[in-house]
Amino acid sequence: MSVQERKERERAVREHLIVATARELAEQQGWDAVTTRRLAERIEYSQPVLYTHFRGKREIIGAVALQGATELAAAVRAATAAVDGPRERVTALACAYLDFAARNPAVYDAIFQLDGGLAYAQEDTPEPLKDAFAALLECLAEVAGDGVHPGLFTEVFWASLHGVATLTRSRRLMPGETDQRVELLVDRLAVL
Repeated sequence: MSVQERKERERAVREHLIVATARELAEQQGWDAVTTRRLAERIEYSQPVLYTHFRGKREIIGAVALQGATELAAAVRAATAAVDGPRERVTALACAYLDFAARNPAVYDAIFQLDGGLAYAQEDTPEPLKDAFAALLECLAEVAGDGVHPGLFTEVFWASLHGVATLTRSRRLMPGETDQRVELLVDRLAVL
């Protein structure tokens, strides 16, 4: 292994450590607790080393968002591949999405709520964000209905899931009724 390859590998390891530590700290204490000073202390590197990887917290949030989008896409695909039938796949998609949001609130916020400097629904949207949307579209296109653009249908279904996830987490919806909400969403929006 060349010196250059070793340096690149060490850099990638440091970057992974920064992102993992930011994510862990955000999940434990919220994004307000994630500062470059605290991250530097936790990973035992100086702040200038941190700044060689990320220009600041915004880029760190963006890195967590991209990692989370990859995980969300994988969770949705795994859930929908494990069942047969369009209704079952759409229900599995909705449950996997809501489960991801509930289990990873800080990551979910990084993807959908916080400014990580990422472009959404644009030509320059990063690939992990496009892939997360594609994971939804793959399942939802088959239930969009005649004359309905599958992408538009996916946006509306996704927006509904996002609303349920966000309102549930903020305790603005009655607890324990998620299954009924999913069933209603699938029944009303999906053409089965």
